[in-house]
Amino acid sequence: MSWFSGQSQAVIFIRTGDRKGAGTNANVTLILHDESGNKSQHIQLDKWFRDDLERGAEDEYQVTGLPEGFGEIKKIELCRDNYGLASNWHVDLIRIDDHRSGEKKAISFPLQRWIKADKKYIFEEFDSKLPQHDQYTSERKAVLDEAKRLYELVQKVGDSPAQVKNMPDDESFSEDYKFDLAAMKIALIAETKLISLTTIFDGWDSLEDIEAIYQFDLEKPSTIGKWKDDVWFGSQRLNGCNPGLLTLCTEIPSKFGVTDEHVRPFLEGLTINGAIAAKRLFMVDLKILENLPCVENFQVCAPIALFFVNNNDNLVPVAIQLQQHKGPKNPIFLPSDPEYTWLIAKMWYNNADASFHQSCTHLGFTHLMMEGIAVAMHRNLAPSHPMFRLLSSHFLYLIAINTRGLGMLVSEGGWVDKTMTIGRKGMFELIRRGLCEWRLDVDGTLPNQLKARGVDSDGILPTYYYKEDSLPIYYAIKKYVTAIVNIYYDSDEVLKNDHEMQNFGQELVKSKKDGGVGLLGVYGSGSFTKRSDLILTLTAFIFTCSVSHAAANFSQYEEYAFPPNYPAKLKGVPPKDKSPLEYKDVMDILADKSTTLDIIVVTKLLSTRPRTTNALGNIEVQYLYDPRCTEAVQNFQAELKQLTDMYTERNKSRDYNYDYLNPDKVPNSISI
Repeated sequence: MSWFSGQSQAVIFIRTGDRKGAGTNANVTLILHDESGNKSQHIQLDKWFRDDLERGAEDEYQVTGLPEGFGEIKKIELCRDNYGLASNWHVDLIRIDDHRSGEKKAISFPLQRWIKADKKYIFEEFDSKLPQHDQYTSERKAVLDEAKRLYELVQKVGDSPAQVKNMPDDESFSEDYKFDLAAMKIALIAETKLISLTTIFDGWDSLEDIEAIYQFDLEKPSTIGKWKDDVWFGSQRLNGCNPGLLTLCTEIPSKFGVTDEHVRPFLEGLTINGAIAAKRLFMVDLKILENLPCVENFQVCAPIALFFVNNNDNLVPVAIQLQQHKGPKNPIFLPSDPEYTWLIAKMWYNNADASFHQSCTHLGFTHLMMEGIAVAMHRNLAPSHPMFRLLSSHFLYLIAINTRGLGMLVSEGGWVDKTMTIGRKGMFELIRRGLCEWRLDVDGTLPNQLKARGVDSDGILPTYYYKEDSLPIYYAIKKYVTAIVNIYYDSDEVLKNDHEMQNFGQELVKSKKDGGVGLLGVYGSGSFTKRSDLILTLTAFIFTCSVSHAAANFSQYEEYAFPPNYPAKLKGVPPKDKSPLEYKDVMDILADKSTTLDIIVVTKLLSTRPRTTNALGNIEVQYLYDPRCTEAVQNFQAELKQLTDMYTERNKSRDYNYDYLNPDKVPNSISI
């Protein structure tokens, strides 16, 4: 009887990868193994008169003729030759639907790798094992040796974060994603060109001139109606795109010239010490910007600002010093100053805040930092490693978007040089300074970061929506990670004996000049001897790639698109006295129309979630197939659904809609 004649006993389902060169014309054979070591005959994976096993395709093959007594399918053996012009083959998934018992039993083999010619591959069900439990050690080592060749860690710009030297093809966008991204970009560029033609001015005579540019899909930002308001300025520190700088004020630093006399009218009967004791006084100190390089003929401040929670529970500014050290040419600006004097002081503060946001909060502490970690994962954890499978979906398209973004936006003479006061040189210097201070066990671990800033207590900062929404997601992620970690590490001893994980930890902490990531504050100093340390580390990675990036990224259009609200670039020099200023002075320091349109296009693109990306927990590429893991994923999804419902309802009673961290709008990874 022919192998494919007779009644079907099982169906082989194959999904070829959606990446460049993934499809094959080679001759592919597959052998089934049961739990007793019995093998099936060679199954030729080929359909007559059909071009199968093509990129992104899903193919099915009927299995007949399994011998009597052939047990449960536990392994597959796979091999291909070098036939045809396109013989390379990348396989996402092979699933065997065994229906010999009368009921379908699915056995999954998530390969997610390239199959080389004339090499025998053996995969076990779920393909998820710690290295000390894997009998195919030489094959596993060969995979990692190849990964180390492809994923090389380097610093591309001075003392910048570690990144991949050359982007491997496997990190490229899918065709659907590339199309989605390109379509959005083309549409926005076309609209802004039309706007540029229909608004003949290049400078601004009035704010109404700016409002005229919001047409087509470029909706008017809501900030147009509130950018002057002190309550909104305070809210930007809590719920804007840079919500992690505000600290509880415990004393006034000697370099800050503010006194009781300055702020008495704004503290509702309290002195500075009284407001400190009541935990109602807060501060942002942007000393990290002092003496920062800028684009020629432009300046950025290094301000200190004082904020107060008033009786209406609103955080409001009460004093701004635009430079670090008090002195006669560095006055304390106050809400009681002439209207435009105070307004311009706030604009210069926001210009500094925006410089930190784009450089550190957004690019440095999410995109670039996570790239180094993703590269180290590929270099040290085999694709079969359960923690590789846990993390991979949260690194999807990260290297691709960074490669494209750095090439287009942060290149010499690119978007950053054109639209930001500090330009490319200032941005990379600021990232370097920030990474010297950033620690995974503080800044990368949300509860610890909130505690370090003194804002972790319940009831403090009642309108801190970022904190309200991010903390429950952090704990949901931690619960999910804990479940996965405990499935594979049933003791700390098992973790200690996982040499791949230990190598991963050591490369995370190794200095960048020595070929590592150079990450500070890694739990266990990179020696993972306790499961609790590994859980906190992996939780921080996933949280950063999802929640931290969403908070920093998706409100960018709302913040930046109306230039006075959160100016990326200001002309002129910061004020050195409190002389009365006028409406014209506001207009004179704003960037021109072409610069503003450049800012609008990019922030609109970055703030738009591509249709081809999924929300947190709804993973684009499934890596975990073990039923224990899929149960953990389902529990994670259920908890996120509860949070989504709760946040949606809660937003109805807030002063404004803060939905950037609604779980159904937070992507799994940094893909935009």
